[in-house]
Amino acid sequence: MNFTAIDFETANSSRSSACALGLVQVRDGIVSAEHVWLIDPQQRFDGMNIAIHGITPSMVEGKPTFNELWPTLEPLLHGEVVVAHNAAFDMSVLRYCLDRAAFSYPDFQYMCTYLLGKKMLQELPSHKLNVVSRHFGISLKHHDALDDARAAAAILLRLMEREQHTDPLLLAGSQGYKAGTMYAGGYTPFKSPPKKAAKKPAHKKPAAQKLSDTKSLPASSSSQGQKSFGSTSTSSSFF
Repeated sequence: MNFTAIDFETANSSRSSACALGLVQVRDGIVSAEHVWLIDPQQRFDGMNIAIHGITPSMVEGKPTFNELWPTLEPLLHGEVVVAHNAAFDMSVLRYCLDRAAFSYPDFQYMCTYLLGKKMLQELPSHKLNVVSRHFGISLKHHDALDDARAAAAILLRLMEREQHTDPLLLAGSQGYKAGTMYAGGYTPFKSPPKKAAKKPAHKKPAAQKLSDTKSLPASSSSQGQKSFGSTSTSSSFF
């Protein structure tokens, strides 16, 4: 049960505007370390984002930029199974920040507790972090980066316990998901393989119908403007 849970908050709608990161390391099913950083995004803050997470421009003054934080963060992610709730968002924030800094991507696999929750907790009306946390009785200060990472870690542990799995990747596989990956030069998403379309069984005509199809009417019964009932007719059927 070893993995690392993360959560990013952003200053605005740009995925390269990370302003906070929470990170929780789990070893043998127990939280072994927690980290949280405020990040100077070197970008504007939108009022809507401030209303969501409460981080203001003055709070990140003097804090490290993503470029300055990366040497500390990279070893904590490299080679890990990384977990996030709605991982598509957090992984895109990481990629955009790395692209902006012209840094290489680290190598790791990742999972999404939001998608796992949708598959495994279908009785819930929603699978947002606060809803799933409430379902499991997990304390949460929503949109606090560290608390969100803690909740993602706790949710994965509960799902693993429920299915009696000790390996998060095996849990994902048991639910039809393949781990996402990030690697130098690219990434693959966390997703389920596409379902193959079921082949329709060939329709066999009854022997009697086959026999009737091979028969043709006498030439005198067919004339211009009449519907032909022979097997070579190109007219549309009315039945």
